[in-house]
Amino acid sequence: MSRRVDRLVGHLDGSAASAEGVDPKNSLTVTDNRTGKKYQLPIYENTIKAEDLGKIKGIPNEPGLRSYDPGYLNTSSATSRICFIDGDKGILTYRGYPIEQLAEKSTFLEVAFLLIYGSLPTKDQLDYWSNRIMRHTFIHDDLAAMMKSFRYNSHPMGMLISTVSAMSTLHPEANPALSGQDVYNSAKLRNKQIHRILGTMPTIAAFAYRHRIGRPYVWPSHKPLSYTENFMFMLDQLSNPNYAPHPRLARALDILFILHADHELNCSTAAMRHLASGGVDVYTCVAGAAGALYGPKHGGANEAVLRMLESIGSVDNIPQFIANVKARKVLLMGFGHRVYKNYDPRARIIRQVAEEVFQILGREPLIEVAVALEKIALADPYFIKRKLYPNVDFYSGLIYKAMGFPTDMFPVLFAIPRTAGWLAHWVEFLADPENRIIRPRQVYLGADRRDYVDINKRSTASKDSVIVSDMSAESKRRFASSVTP
Repeated sequence: MSRRVDRLVGHLDGSAASAEGVDPKNSLTVTDNRTGKKYQLPIYENTIKAEDLGKIKGIPNEPGLRSYDPGYLNTSSATSRICFIDGDKGILTYRGYPIEQLAEKSTFLEVAFLLIYGSLPTKDQLDYWSNRIMRHTFIHDDLAAMMKSFRYNSHPMGMLISTVSAMSTLHPEANPALSGQDVYNSAKLRNKQIHRILGTMPTIAAFAYRHRIGRPYVWPSHKPLSYTENFMFMLDQLSNPNYAPHPRLARALDILFILHADHELNCSTAAMRHLASGGVDVYTCVAGAAGALYGPKHGGANEAVLRMLESIGSVDNIPQFIANVKARKVLLMGFGHRVYKNYDPRARIIRQVAEEVFQILGREPLIEVAVALEKIALADPYFIKRKLYPNVDFYSGLIYKAMGFPTDMFPVLFAIPRTAGWLAHWVEFLADPENRIIRPRQVYLGADRRDYVDINKRSTASKDSVIVSDMSAESKRRFASSVTP
């Protein structure tokens, strides 16, 4: 795969000509009917260069052609060696390693190393890596005090985003705006930020959870616990000084973290690269990526699955639910994916993890609904034709529910492991000689040039309904009381 990427990079570098010297068998011939001219655009890895498309002009002095692609459904904005997905075959690899092997044999911290540095670590490298991360699990007292200032019912994801963003104020050496580009040019400075972010994310998440349920914060354990064991310790330790998380539950969570660590150029990872292109510090980048993940269409999808299963209630209600889906009265959550047109390989693994968790904690009642729904949907021609298969979100919410996590913690449990992927893409972007500030173009459909009109002479304006906002009953009372007849 690396040779294919190298050829593509050569193409994107401009080393492949867009007209003369193009291999006809690996090119696209375009005839512009406006001018009668023909163009040969080189094709590498089923990709054409947008810059080559821009050389096609109807009039000599006008801008060249652009592609209109809302949602970037068919646009490659970067080359990457981190994560590979074959959506038609249901294949996912990290740096070439199948996700199935990593989930079975690896650990989250080892996978994080793999994603960021490109290879599996030696024993000495893994020991050093794990030690550096676990030594950075404590957060600054000022950050803990800030978290305590949030309202009791603050959403944990909002707390996490705010706290990660605030970390940039405590570490000015990581901010290019304050220290110049050293952090982007120095591998040692970058590594320190990576250790700190991966180390503190579980701590911030655990504090947000404890804050939400009204319990005092628990600082990281001084015992030699694993990454997920330490996270669970901070979640659950009460008065027992010898408390230790269940090892099989910690391993189950570790596998979930591996499965969620990266997934190519998704919404939040694209946001991470977008922010990095502007030269901001890595804490702002991670906070921005987490903000993108916060959305219900991205990090909140497993919560939507859980609510769907709860609304179905029992296996007996599935036929009517399926009928409602086909009538487009309700949505089938947890099925289908922007990339996968086959069974999501992560979903198969998560289903096995679910059974492991249920053996320890008891079977989650909604699992029967989920299994029956999956079986019926996979046998129904309506869903087969549309290539709708279970995705990673279908079973993950059930596991989190069985482990006692409230639904508002689900996106936080997604953000912790995905931070490894965000940081891997951050490092890769900074090392890319082709990186530049990301600045998409638009297709302007607005008004032509018009002259300013004095306010007393304006006859048309936006409808009042466009500019009106909601007003609470309390605000209406105050507003009415302040008006003098």
